[in-house]
Amino acid sequence: MAKARALIVDDVVDMAETIANELGAAGFDTEVVHSGAAALERFGQEPADVVISDLRMKNVDGLDVLSGIKRADPTVPVIIMTAFGAIDSAVEAMRRGAFHYVTKPFELEALRSLVERACRERVLSRENALLRRTLRTNAAAQQLLGSSAPMRRLRALIEQVAGAASSVLISGETGTGKELVALALHADSVRADKPFVAVNCAALPEPLLESELFGHARGAFTGAMQNRRGLFVEADEGTMFLDEIGDLPLPLQGKLLRVLQSGEVRPVGSEQSRRVDVRCVAATHKDLGELVQKSLFREDLFFRLDVLRVPVPALRERTDDIPMLVDHFLRKSLRGASRSVLAGFEPEALDFLTTCDWPGNVRQLENLIERLVVTAATPLARLIDVQQALGPVRNVDPIAPLLQKPLSLDELETRYIGAILQRVGGSKLKAAEILGVDPSTLYRREKPRS
Repeated sequence: MAKARALIVDDVVDMAETIANELGAAGFDTEVVHSGAAALERFGQEPADVVISDLRMKNVDGLDVLSGIKRADPTVPVIIMTAFGAIDSAVEAMRRGAFHYVTKPFELEALRSLVERACRERVLSRENALLRRTLRTNAAAQQLLGSSAPMRRLRALIEQVAGAASSVLISGETGTGKELVALALHADSVRADKPFVAVNCAALPEPLLESELFGHARGAFTGAMQNRRGLFVEADEGTMFLDEIGDLPLPLQGKLLRVLQSGEVRPVGSEQSRRVDVRCVAATHKDLGELVQKSLFREDLFFRLDVLRVPVPALRERTDDIPMLVDHFLRKSLRGASRSVLAGFEPEALDFLTTCDWPGNVRQLENLIERLVVTAATPLARLIDVQQALGPVRNVDPIAPLLQKPLSLDELETRYIGAILQRVGGSKLKAAEILGVDPSTLYRREKPRS
């Protein structure tokens, strides 16, 4: 197990070295700096597990160090050393988030015990946070609902791909649940107990996105008052999810490619790089191959990302799942709507939902259910209620998907009858009623053909 790293900050050289020797003998990896500015710069280059800082220093004092460390990583404990006459300042440091303070002169053994306790509590805090994050990730991954053939294939592909170390490109229309797929890949991988960090590449302007992804050095641009680690460093040993990768600006595509190739991140305005071990999962609703042809997306980055492809089906391709999804979203929405009278859907209304085109996919369906929970005036939503809440819709063309991979008429008939039988639990009487044929027709089809 790696040694805990302690950063000691004191402009009195002898004092700093004495503390370093004491902590080094106790098994810590120590580093000494002799100014507050040097401490913040060094922490930005290589974070520490605990910081011990003197309070009184020129220019950048202990309170400045505390504030800078907490902005960079709120989980790092900072211990302040102060003279007896500066107790008020030490109390102010505690108010700002210092782990503890010691007054000079102090026993080295007492300081060592305090540092060891700070590190233990940080480990416990991180383990608790990791447990909460893992539970949230697993819960989100379990929201990939559906028992249709497309969803069974998707789950099988996720299981197959999750254990690989290669990059993954998730493709699918807006609203299909690509982030849930990314969460499922993470939850089922060896990195499941490590961070899952997500960023939407279309949500931020280029300068902010670059800083968000790769971090920045203090003074790199106006407003960069402190070092920032960036999301790739936060995702170290875990999974980095880049949503809407097709909207990543071209200049940042080159920088992302270097990170994926070298495993090193260089913050904006810094000459120092840091190694990271991150699995990259990207998602897009755009055709990246077409963007490459239009010189809007780098071909080398496309090939680097498109190692393993996971396509997510549109809702219109899995309409068998709609009743299950409706039930799930209804129960979810009702938890926060105690005044709602809605309890379900009339059969005609539910059947109508399976005929819609759903350009917004599962997200559109969830929004519809939330709307009906608020607006419904009867316990069972009627067809007219659903139509009014949904607005103008395009009906699904049942032939269009078949034209993508044409079937023979006999094979089409066999598969359609099989799907109807599955939907009615194998009852030939019910299936025959839906198909408009005599039940004997279905029994005859079971007999081997001569």
